[in-house]
Amino acid sequence: QVQLVESGGGLVQAGGSLRLSCAASGRIFSINAMGWYRQAPGKQRELVAEITSGGSTSYADSVKGRFTISRDTAKNTVYLQMNSLKPEDTGVYYCNVLTVTGWHDYGGQGTQVTVSS
Repeated sequence: QVQLVESGGGLVQAGGSLRLSCAASGRIFSINAMGWYRQAPGKQRELVAEITSGGSTSYADSVKGRFTISRDTAKNTVYLQMNSLKPEDTGVYYCNVLTVTGWHDYGGQGTQVTVSS
């Protein structure tokens, strides 16, 4: 089992920035990638950014050029730097890990991001 602790959400005006953090512990050797999903009101949860164990990154088209995912392997922590935030970025952001059985949030509470116009 992997434990995930997310932090860093909040309320920000459009154009502002936030940085999310996700610290992983437990069976971290089973992790192939880490990522952030976003659950916006009335919409399906979507993967907005991921970083593999090899350091490769990918982003949803809606956040390319604005969001940056990075990691500190010594701290088993992944970050999501979100710049030029838009009201449509509002939602609950969940840290997930990819193992051989797929993406899991391991019951993480997520962190709320609210962008006001």
